[in-house]
Amino acid sequence: MNVAEFLLSLLNSGLGNLAAYLAAHVLLCLLPAFYIAGAMTALIPKESITRFLGRNTPKWISYPASAAAGFLLAVCSCTVIPLFAGIYKKGAGIGPAITFLFVAPAINILALVYTGGVIGMDLAIARLILSLVFGIGIGLIMAIIFRQADVEHDAATDAMFAGQGGMRRSAMIFMLILVALLVAGTFQFNFLTHSYASLTLPVSGVDQFQDWLYKLVPFDPARGEEGVTAQGATLIGLLVLIGLTSWKGIDRIHEGFNAWTWISAGLVGLTLLVAAVGMTPHAGSLTLAFTGKFIGVLLTVIALGWMLKVRLTEDETREFLWESWRFVKQIFPLLVVGVFAVGIIRELIKPEWIEAIAGSNTILGNFVGVVFGVFMYFPTLVEVPIAQMFLSLGMHRGPLLAYLISDPELSLQSILITAAIIGRKKAWVYVGWVALFSTLAGLMYGAWVDGTSVGLLALYLIVLIALLGGAMGLISRNQKKTVAAKAVSAD
Repeated sequence: MNVAEFLLSLLNSGLGNLAAYLAAHVLLCLLPAFYIAGAMTALIPKESITRFLGRNTPKWISYPASAAAGFLLAVCSCTVIPLFAGIYKKGAGIGPAITFLFVAPAINILALVYTGGVIGMDLAIARLILSLVFGIGIGLIMAIIFRQADVEHDAATDAMFAGQGGMRRSAMIFMLILVALLVAGTFQFNFLTHSYASLTLPVSGVDQFQDWLYKLVPFDPARGEEGVTAQGATLIGLLVLIGLTSWKGIDRIHEGFNAWTWISAGLVGLTLLVAAVGMTPHAGSLTLAFTGKFIGVLLTVIALGWMLKVRLTEDETREFLWESWRFVKQIFPLLVVGVFAVGIIRELIKPEWIEAIAGSNTILGNFVGVVFGVFMYFPTLVEVPIAQMFLSLGMHRGPLLAYLISDPELSLQSILITAAIIGRKKAWVYVGWVALFSTLAGLMYGAWVDGTSVGLLALYLIVLIALLGGAMGLISRNQKKTVAAKAVSAD
């Protein structure tokens, strides 16, 4: 293979990964997440967030609350980013916000159950416990390191949302319907995945179009890659239309509503419905399957449209649409760049290298598992069969856990987006702590697999926590002394 062919293969891998991702995973999780984040910012008073997640809220309330919120939402790493941006902008402290960012994708209940069934319940339990402990620990550490920046952030949100009153009942109901839309579109309950009716349309050529797409975007299912279906290609086209109409209808919405505003909102609803319906092309026909997911999405979309038109005030609707579009403009381009880059890097990294590097429970092996999680990101649930493949290739169960914890936390696109929200310095400090704790989690679990007693591992963990607590305490005291000295000099 010459250089030109090699570069072309990398380009095809990046574009193929991006196309498959947009077609298969963005819509029913990420679109509702953007709108939930926009509603959080536009409709929820700051006090409602800071009462549970604020910088001055007692730690025994804020950190368990953020961990519980992450556990209950059960979203993937890309979906959690807009939600994290929403609560952070609204006044959540950096510590609780980071705990939410870590916990939500790390202990996704669907992934945990799937992990237990495919790889072993012992690994799923270890993933749950260590993710909770380290997620809260990382949040506490970030709050201590960036104490002064947190104070300034809190003051800035005070100024930004000072004039906002209480949350109206209609706005609360609107928020709950948005959450119901996210649940209906992403949860894998039997009543949502079951098909209640089907319709076969005499549409020809769809199967040939899908076969052409599979040839255009080749994929290897064994490596967790997914092709672009005819339905996926339709959804990508609808996404482009949403972007164009939103640019004309929402980007200057404070100058007034126009026809493009409502066209873009209608396209969002149509896109969600197309994503929720099951489509199976045949020779000369197309079968549509109406599942519980489609029914749930249809009902919530109708309810949201009615509330936008009738129950929300003009100011609430304007702020909701503007904030949602602002999050899309801030996050979506970085998501596209990150997914494209992962597709290229995935072509360069060979899973077969794992056997030689991560075949034993060493520091290097666990760190390699973490690095693999950064550059070999797979969507929620897809990482489980990939982890099973790594296990069959010779990866030790310790590095495997390090990979499973880091994969939803440190994907390249998530790092880029987090840096845009909280700043590069905070983002890279967060990345460093996640990498460290993921490596330690893998080492501890791997040591247990190799025969180390639970009591000894618990002692190691207690000593580690004590050392970190002491170090953070010293940092906190030094920061207080510095602040006090500055106050004295100012006087």
